[in-house]
Amino acid sequence: MRLLFIGICGASGSGKSTLAESLRARLGDRCFVLQQDAYYLDHPDLSPDERRLLNYDEPGIFDHDLLLSDITTLMNGQPITRKQYDFTLHRRADSTELIRPRDVLILEGIHCFYDERLRDQMYLKLYMKVDPDICLLRRIERDIKERGREIDGIARQYITTVRPMYEQYIKGYISHADVIVAGGGKNARIVDILFGYVQSELNRLA
Repeated sequence: MRLLFIGICGASGSGKSTLAESLRARLGDRCFVLQQDAYYLDHPDLSPDERRLLNYDEPGIFDHDLLLSDITTLMNGQPITRKQYDFTLHRRADSTELIRPRDVLILEGIHCFYDERLRDQMYLKLYMKVDPDICLLRRIERDIKERGREIDGIARQYITTVRPMYEQYIKGYISHADVIVAGGGKNARIVDILFGYVQSELNRLA
């Protein structure tokens, strides 16, 4: 099968997940979304406090080889098992649930353009360009609601790892993008445009 692989990259809080889910909703069962966050390396040898202090915003924190292997497997028409991460315990929490390939695969993550091997397999690369201050506000809301974090810890992480890694790596990924998305993932017009483009490419490749 010919699978359209779309990468969505950008800073934490830039709207990657929102855009990915909006596009998936429009495409329906033909599309599925993977989060790079599910592919954090596991560190069972470290204590909970040591794991909490790791830099979760640098590229080396991810298992790029496993992610590449899963993407390649899907693109070859074979299923993979679902990878998950427990953000409370900072441990991998993979399941045996099978994810089967469909027509469109979307991968979203802060470093999904980092690995050249992965970039080379992407049919379309999108970069979310959003003001860092807005990203911070969105990150605070998400981390409190979804990950059980407290404001002091969020602020400390932003100052020590999030912003420095954005400056060092993430903002430079824009050079790899085919499309730059401004304003975040709730841009209905860009969803319409992307939906139309993907539909056209699927018909052309059918």
